[in-house]
Amino acid sequence: MREKILVANWKMNYDFYETTSFIRNLLKILFDNKINHNKKIIIAPSFPFLHISNQILQGTTLSIASQNIHQKDKGAYTGEVSANMLKSIGIKKVLLGHSERRIYFFEDDNILLQKIKIALKYNIKILFCVGETISERNKNVHYSVIENQLKNTVFHFSLHEIANFSIAYEPIWAIGTGITASPKDAQNMHQFIRSLFSEKYGKEISNKISILYGGSINDINAKDILYQEDVDGGLIGNSSLDMNKFLNIIQS
Repeated sequence: MREKILVANWKMNYDFYETTSFIRNLLKILFDNKINHNKKIIIAPSFPFLHISNQILQGTTLSIASQNIHQKDKGAYTGEVSANMLKSIGIKKVLLGHSERRIYFFEDDNILLQKIKIALKYNIKILFCVGETISERNKNVHYSVIENQLKNTVFHFSLHEIANFSIAYEPIWAIGTGITASPKDAQNMHQFIRSLFSEKYGKEISNKISILYGGSINDINAKDILYQEDVDGGLIGNSSLDMNKFLNIIQS
């Protein structure tokens, strides 16, 4: 059975107090109200707060992911954070390939391939993002764009290594815009992605890999999207910063 996963990607939001308060309050609400969410909930705060956030969640069912890593082990890379540094503070998951990293920081498939390798070297599990622009969708090449993104990165890895991946489909045109792919659009792309894994690694692996949807998912549209057959959870941005909205998504 595939894992159901919700990832709160907080991006460059929340200071120390806001981060720790939100996490403690979320835990208290889930516990006090005995909310049986039956999902893996992952919080991705900013780098300075990974350690304290991870400490707060020790012994709970929630966990922490980093929003990024550098592709090199160590060296003269001012301002960067290595996989080994993350491992040393107990971080076991990382978000890679997010469209904002691709667009604003010029991370291409080659860089992402290196980042995947370094994450796997340190036994860090990967949530890998793929997605197309509105122009690519309008040109009806969105399926080939997603296929190429996977072939150039994730599909370089072995049957054994692929167990360390989850995939997030995030149509770029729907991120932070308020526009969301329809449930049918999401299902069609997720089904396509699953078929690619089936062709590459076999049906058993395809049926096990979790594929999340990201792109203006909120407490209003979450239920319709998350109930699609091949949608195994959500990569949530803005709505994960609002406690009530996030709780509604958890229970949707």
